[in-house]
Amino acid sequence: MSSTKATTAKLLEMKKEQAKITMLTAYDYPTAKVAEDAGIDVILVGDSLGMVVLGYDSTLPVTVEDMIHHTKAVVRGARNTMIVADMPFLSYHISTPEAVRNAGRLIQEGFADGVKLEGGRDVIDAVRAITRAGIPVCGHIGLQPQMVNQLGGYRVQGKDYEGAKRIFEDALLLQEAGCFAVVLECVPTPLAALISKHLSIPTIGIGAGEGCDGQVLVIHDMLGITDRYLPKFAKKYAELQTDMVQAVEAYASEVRNGEFPTQAHGFKMSEEVFRRLQEEIEAT
Repeated sequence: MSSTKATTAKLLEMKKEQAKITMLTAYDYPTAKVAEDAGIDVILVGDSLGMVVLGYDSTLPVTVEDMIHHTKAVVRGARNTMIVADMPFLSYHISTPEAVRNAGRLIQEGFADGVKLEGGRDVIDAVRAITRAGIPVCGHIGLQPQMVNQLGGYRVQGKDYEGAKRIFEDALLLQEAGCFAVVLECVPTPLAALISKHLSIPTIGIGAGEGCDGQVLVIHDMLGITDRYLPKFAKKYAELQTDMVQAVEAYASEVRNGEFPTQAHGFKMSEEVFRRLQEEIEAT
């Protein structure tokens, strides 16, 4: 378990020392507390909350207000962990000033330590402006869930020469623009390793193989909390949904059968007070 809160400088140091960085999503107080108690280096308040918490089919409906609301809850649960908040769809695409303003809201109102946004060369101006405002930025290239409609689905990116070259160049551009790290999602393992080798900032992989400087997963996937489709790159470390359903079934059964609650779950009161109240009520 880490003894000190990670910072951008600490993550750079970890890359130099070849110490793997752990990142995990969280969207509320209890899961954030679990992540912190387990010693996770960085918590990502991902816009994936749209799918695993809010029940949407994609991340696209998530708003800045949603992200602020959930980021505040995460910060309350993990005050000693670095918190990075996703910038949701259209929060940094319309104009550079709006991108800075929305990033600033995630810091000022959500109390995040940094923000993450998707894209390479197309969002470089926004990255530069946000970093100039003093806000740490984590890049995100490869598969970009906010572009899922344009990409034609959740597909591995960079398998052909032109696509791989573009991702590599985008990684360098994001580093030059001031990103403190870059997430590589669903890119071939050799490409991710090559990018990691040539960048001085850390790479965080998700479906990008073991050559990255760190890894990130969605906490609901790795804990088996939902029964949604599990991506190939995810690994279940528990089957909590099964346990949760069984527990709720047991509760419902005991309530219906009169097995819960029992006297052990109730509270006593003075017999004299109760008798006095009962006599008064029954006398009317």
